[in-house]
Amino acid sequence: MKKTLAAVVGAALLAVLAACGGSESAGGDTLRVGTLSDSKPNAYQENGVFTGFDNELLKAIAANQNLKLEFVSTEFATLLSQVATGKFDIGSSGISQTDERRKTVDFSAPYNYQSLGIEAREGTGITDENSLTGKRIGVVQGTVSDSWLASNAPAAQAVRFPQDAAALAALKTGAIDGAIFDQATAEDYAAKNPDAKLKVVKAITTTIPHGFAVKKGNTELAGKINAGLKAVIADGTWEKVHQRFEPNAPVPAEFKAGQR
Repeated sequence: MKKTLAAVVGAALLAVLAACGGSESAGGDTLRVGTLSDSKPNAYQENGVFTGFDNELLKAIAANQNLKLEFVSTEFATLLSQVATGKFDIGSSGISQTDERRKTVDFSAPYNYQSLGIEAREGTGITDENSLTGKRIGVVQGTVSDSWLASNAPAAQAVRFPQDAAALAALKTGAIDGAIFDQATAEDYAAKNPDAKLKVVKAITTTIPHGFAVKKGNTELAGKINAGLKAVIADGTWEKVHQRFEPNAPVPAEFKAGQR
């Protein structure tokens, strides 16, 4: 009886220790990736599979570095805090590397740059940032679109949403006059919602780089991501993934095949 009890206690202790192991390191554990389900072409879910430029690029990086990934949907407004607290090992959703965000998480090397699009319905009179005064403009809370609107059109009425889908729904019904999305996302919405008569009235290119977010101090995982990123840029995988999801966007010189 005592031997049986000891075996049970020992097994329970091992289970507890295993559960405490986590997956923060870049070892053999499966890495949890926080991402979005509705932000084409960067990060979205299709037929039950998480895909998009950022996620497919991360999959290629993981394959190069022998890392296992598990994608989990979340909202952008909470993604970085979830990476910071260890709920997710990696954040993947076209995250712009700003000084404010670097206070919360660390980032991989850049793998793309932020481009925004002002989108509006026909007849709203919106043509550029100078025409946003007094207009109800949708943005996803905590994104570069949010901060860009506050800095460049402070007289606009910012309407903040938890994710792109909610902002798009409000734009289509006329609850807001316009919205600011990633440029490629805005173009996708216009093409796939012809009845809503949406148009990207202005594209805004920035020099703000995108990066995969990791918990501060997790240099091992960041190093593996960066090593894999260099490899997939050099062998042309980056360009193939980019062509698949953003065929009309230019390829920055540092991401062309052969670059290291």
